[in-house]
Amino acid sequence: MNYRALPILISLILILVLGITQSFAQSQTDEPRINPELLKALEYRSIGPYRGGRVTAVAGTSSKPFTFYMGSTGGGVWKTEDAGERWTNISDGFFEAGSIGSITVANSDPNVIYVGTGSDAPRGNISAGVGMYKSTDAGKTWKHVGLRNGGQIGEIQIHPENPELVYAAVLGNIFGPNSERGVYRSKNGGKNWEQVLSLSDSTGAIDVEMDPTNPRILYAGFWRAERKPWTLIDGSTEGGVFKSVDGGDSWERVHGGLPDEGILGKVDIAISPANPDRIWVMQQAKAEEKGGLYRSDDGGKNWKRVNREHKLRQRQYYYTHLFADPIDEHTVYVLNTGFYKSTNAGETFERISVPHGDVHSLWLNPDDPDIMVNSNDGGANVSLNGGKTWTTQKNQPTAEFYRVEVDNRFPYRVYGAQQDNSTISVPGKPQGDISSEQYWYSVGGGESGHIAVHPENPDLVYAGTYSGEITRFDHTIGQTLQMTPYPHYTEGTKMTDLKYRFQWNFPIEISRHNPDVIYITSQYVHRSTDGGFTWEVISPDLTTNDPKYLDLIPGGPVQHDATGVEVYCSLFSFAESTHDGDELWTGSDDGLIHLSRDGGETWQDITPKNMPQAGTVNAIELSMHNPGTAYVAVYRYRRADFRPYVFKTDNYGKSWNLITNGKNGIPANHFVRVVREDPDRQGLLYAGTEFGMYFSMDDGEHWQSFQQNLPVTPITDLKVHEKDLVVSTQGRSFWILDDLSPLHEMEINAEDNGHKLFVPRDAYRTQLSGSGDSPGPDPYPTGALIYAVLADDYKSETVSLEILDESGQPVRTYSTETKEDEKAETLKVKAGLNRFEWDLTYTGPFTVPDLVTMVMRNPARGPEAVPGTYRVRLNVGDWSETRSFELHADPRWSATTEELRQTFELATDIADKISSFQHTIEELRSAQNQIQSIAGDIQNRDYAGEVQEQANSLADKLKALEEEFINDEIESGQDPIGMERRLSNRMGRLYQVVRGHDAQPTGGMMERHADLVEVYEHLMNRYRTLVSEDVKSFNELLNKHGVLHVRIPQNK
Repeated sequence: MNYRALPILISLILILVLGITQSFAQSQTDEPRINPELLKALEYRSIGPYRGGRVTAVAGTSSKPFTFYMGSTGGGVWKTEDAGERWTNISDGFFEAGSIGSITVANSDPNVIYVGTGSDAPRGNISAGVGMYKSTDAGKTWKHVGLRNGGQIGEIQIHPENPELVYAAVLGNIFGPNSERGVYRSKNGGKNWEQVLSLSDSTGAIDVEMDPTNPRILYAGFWRAERKPWTLIDGSTEGGVFKSVDGGDSWERVHGGLPDEGILGKVDIAISPANPDRIWVMQQAKAEEKGGLYRSDDGGKNWKRVNREHKLRQRQYYYTHLFADPIDEHTVYVLNTGFYKSTNAGETFERISVPHGDVHSLWLNPDDPDIMVNSNDGGANVSLNGGKTWTTQKNQPTAEFYRVEVDNRFPYRVYGAQQDNSTISVPGKPQGDISSEQYWYSVGGGESGHIAVHPENPDLVYAGTYSGEITRFDHTIGQTLQMTPYPHYTEGTKMTDLKYRFQWNFPIEISRHNPDVIYITSQYVHRSTDGGFTWEVISPDLTTNDPKYLDLIPGGPVQHDATGVEVYCSLFSFAESTHDGDELWTGSDDGLIHLSRDGGETWQDITPKNMPQAGTVNAIELSMHNPGTAYVAVYRYRRADFRPYVFKTDNYGKSWNLITNGKNGIPANHFVRVVREDPDRQGLLYAGTEFGMYFSMDDGEHWQSFQQNLPVTPITDLKVHEKDLVVSTQGRSFWILDDLSPLHEMEINAEDNGHKLFVPRDAYRTQLSGSGDSPGPDPYPTGALIYAVLADDYKSETVSLEILDESGQPVRTYSTETKEDEKAETLKVKAGLNRFEWDLTYTGPFTVPDLVTMVMRNPARGPEAVPGTYRVRLNVGDWSETRSFELHADPRWSATTEELRQTFELATDIADKISSFQHTIEELRSAQNQIQSIAGDIQNRDYAGEVQEQANSLADKLKALEEEFINDEIESGQDPIGMERRLSNRMGRLYQVVRGHDAQPTGGMMERHADLVEVYEHLMNRYRTLVSEDVKSFNELLNKHGVLHVRIPQNK
């Protein structure tokens, strides 16, 4: 049968289908409530972990053997140019989605790259793509080139000589039928696309391969795959392998011993570049005798099954890709949970060790196949020796997290469960003196669970994982205990056979009112009052308990998939009120919301009447401002409905309002995963969606983008903590936006375009460095953050920012015009919102430019400020505004404020003396230069001999004294190791010891200070004597002969 597809011209703007819409631009009826210019200074920072997440696409180019690309399933496209030592994101700012399914570099021009979005490995937390992208400058810039509604695009082939001729295997919308499934061809670099092969709106193309010696010969693999909340539809009678010999104009189903009838599952194809008549196909089938690895040695005419091992095709829907060695026709690779290699054309395989299991993709350098890059659930790895060794994955911030939690320690830590890895705790403010990895640790549980940290003892952590398992981890002793209510694996089990239907991602919550009380949920609410040793069920089944979803093992008809992700009719969200410990709320994954106001004795169905049926209630946020007020985030994307659903009630669920209608700020296709309330401003809400971040200043009536510098990636959870916004993502690890306080003061639709200084939040003096690894977490502020708005007319005025102590005495001054104030430091400003950071120090001591020490920076930082009240004053011309804030000591310190003040006074005294004798060094050098100039001017005068003799004597004395202050032979940092140190180095060392000391001064400091002060006073007295006697005498001689005398201050 000839499968000549009706050519359908697909333009760059495709027909809108349900679930995935045309435009990802913000669609709204109102202008933003807050001028976006006033938000620009608010930025997120990445805190890692730099521990790679799932990657299902990799590529490279033979012309640049150390250059590779990887596509994260939620984190975009990354590039390395040093064989995996460092990876850099190259899609941020261009791509509208983070999920990547395929990457191909043109052989004829390595600058041309095509990327298909939407990972083609459809596990339960898969994200849809938004079509194709193209770069013509090796990834520096990108352009969207169509197939907007392609869903998951898993393979791309480019003509070897014409980079404008490209083919794409489009699996389609993984959540429902759509007509865009099939093989597409573009003859003009993606400007237009033809659907050259299509079977139905349910079965799509999972693979397309091109004969490397004859690009008119193509093979395509078709498969029906569809994700539902309760199952994976895997396979149909439509799938199989198809071949074209005319560049895609016509197609024939491949027969000759290859499975071509019955229920077929996922398929993957590989053609040997060394011998294109040799082709491999991994075909999964419902019939066991049909599934396995097939090989043809005659160009696809005849096939035989050469391997049936399950290790090569287990969970094939998620794994199983084939790759042929470009040089050896007998070598073929199969990727599954492991990385398998055959050197006898697929008859047998050996497993090659890779840094992480669950392997998805591979690229082999066609000129040297020992150069390769593989991808897996832990990132991407490069090998230059055929897989003997691999590069690390701990340089990729692409982790996928299901939820985020924080603790109450100082500084706080961030917790999450990473997909196909472990739970992890990372510092919100990593210390920069050693690798950030040294501060990570696991907290029990597993890859999929919620985490709850004891509010009073942050070393006690509860974490979930598969099958309702919950652990209790005590970090102080490194002990993990199993506290599971009913140990029972959910894998491979009918849901009707489960006593408790614990979802893969079931909630865990510690009571805010009694930290000994813990809640978890299955289809019931479970409560423990003894730290998890015993559990009681305190609710009836609060789900629909619909038998049509329960009386089955999820998956099929080819392969079942019952990992726990597909457990359905379960409670997916839970919340206890901060106002009343007896007030409990639940949300189910099949669309119900319940409330108990008597500690679980009775429950009421309060599901919104206008909530679409069977949505997943992913997050419940109970207001800290108003009892009875709740916000719930509901999504239905797994039912092919991408619309945003956030509902609000202010009367305990008696009535609800939909506060996201697709027209009031959050686009109609940005389904919402989470909504959180700001505890410091009523009505300020934050929403994390599949494609971005949003906020509302008016309790959800209007929303606007809050993306800032956050990459486009699925946002899975949010926490507002200590005026920070903590973000977990599905593909870009954790992020924090430091200091939300400007939003607490901003006015909606403010008409006043004048200047404004915001009240700074309290600052903390710590020993955190603020720096991070490279690669590693972003640097973070360790001082006081100061936000100010400048109107457009500021440029005509001098702008200055003053830090003052409580009495109004200056601490630091910054200005746009430093010439007007020699003590001022440079201030850079712009119109709109500005962010400044005061580093909590006073102005540092003056030092001569050529001062080099081993310990004191030049210029040196000033003494650390003492905890207390400080003011900040912003001046713009004649306009001025002053705000106050508190500086606190690190609460972990034992030092009192008075003890810190004593150290400050000592450091200040040392700094003053350093400034004093450093100015003296300048004056000594100035005097020597003047003497030399005078001697040169009078060398032909009759009194030259008399003056020269005294000039030489004075210059020698001045130089000798200078050398007591500073050894000018010291030119670089470690010179002092082998050279004599003078007062500059000695006093500088003491200063650095004292200024960084966060306690009362030690006896040793005071003793050393006294000794150095004695040296200082002795040298300064010598200087005064030189000025008052020797310089004076020399000037009298010069005056006698009418010569301009040496000018030097005499107030030392």
